[in-house]
Amino acid sequence: MTTHTAVLAEDEAILRGELRDRVTRLWPSLQLVGEAGNGLQALDLIDRHRPDVLFLDIEMPGMNGLEVARRTGGRCHIVFITAFDAHAIAAFEHGALDYLLKPYEDDRLARAIDRVRQRLGGPPAAIDGLLMQLAQGLPRRDHLRWINATVGTDVRLITVEDICYLQAGDGYTHVFTADHESLIRLTLRELVDQLDPACFWTIHRSTIVNANAVAGVTRDLRGRMQVKLKCRSEKLTVSEANERLFRTM
Repeated sequence: MTTHTAVLAEDEAILRGELRDRVTRLWPSLQLVGEAGNGLQALDLIDRHRPDVLFLDIEMPGMNGLEVARRTGGRCHIVFITAFDAHAIAAFEHGALDYLLKPYEDDRLARAIDRVRQRLGGPPAAIDGLLMQLAQGLPRRDHLRWINATVGTDVRLITVEDICYLQAGDGYTHVFTADHESLIRLTLRELVDQLDPACFWTIHRSTIVNANAVAGVTRDLRGRMQVKLKCRSEKLTVSEANERLFRTM
């Protein structure tokens, strides 16, 4: 018997554990190969494990489920997870995909499992149209527009468009623009959810780069991918898990 695999992506740990328990009970032959608490973790697990099924929360920090679904490129069957929202439910009514509502109910989960199992013999459904409909119903998120940074004894106002990259320090973050390095008293983890994920990419656990500041990528003598910047001479190392961000370059 073929063993199918799945990844769970849900940012709320308690709900993720509840979903894990219910899926394991209702689909005992399914192998859960990973769990993600945000969009970047989900993409990493998808790249590493190539799951057959993805249980995907629509609203997650950093990168929402719609962006994750778009970047998967039809590599797995998706069951979307959403809080009750009439707009989202209407978008699913005539589609080939299924969804789960929070809080989870066994009957609804069992129906979703049955539907996805029936589709496993064929390719994942096309989702571009559905993603557009769902995106129209998501609440608008206001991303960070500027930050106050320390330069010596001065405080500098830096607009996010001027940031080339950010790098983690010990309890603070280094901010690099074209011609300055500044400090802010926030950690990189505190900043990541406030920045627009379409522009600011986590390329390493200690580095976030402004995609608009990237000139290209190269490899060092050890084969590690590095980012070249338009306005600065240094190169930034990309972790293997995040190399997918540059595959189209």
